[in-house]
Amino acid sequence: MKIDSDAIRELADLLNETGLTEVEVADGDKVIRVSKGTTVIAGGGVSGASMPSDPAVPQQASLDAPANVASSHPGAVKSPMVGTAYLQPEPDAPSFIKKGDTINAGDTLLIIEAMKVMNPIKAQTSGTVTQILIENGEPVEFGDVLLVIE
Repeated sequence: MKIDSDAIRELADLLNETGLTEVEVADGDKVIRVSKGTTVIAGGGVSGASMPSDPAVPQQASLDAPANVASSHPGAVKSPMVGTAYLQPEPDAPSFIKKGDTINAGDTLLIIEAMKVMNPIKAQTSGTVTQILIENGEPVEFGDVLLVIE
């Protein structure tokens, strides 16, 4: 999907002008959603990268981030549900994983809270965590790439 930076800027301006917190436009199977917290660009079910919290300053470099590559990676761990992803079991506890960690199949990678239920997401394969594409407490959609294990 070709990224239209001008369209993103226009949507960000619309947010600022109207006081809305989120706006989404679709053209066929391509969708651009801009919100005050993050911007997600998706086309044909492939999630894009998050952008900084200031929607008025889109950054092309972050749109070309590894998330686009990660979606087709054989070690991509995708969200099995909609919810809020947590990288730690508790706010003051260490993260389940960090980039560079070696993990085994069955290890807990993160938790997704859905409808007030904490759902552990476990590794299906052993390997090394090469990318973590979400932040602690970030909302995720079904099929979003959360991390990559090689």
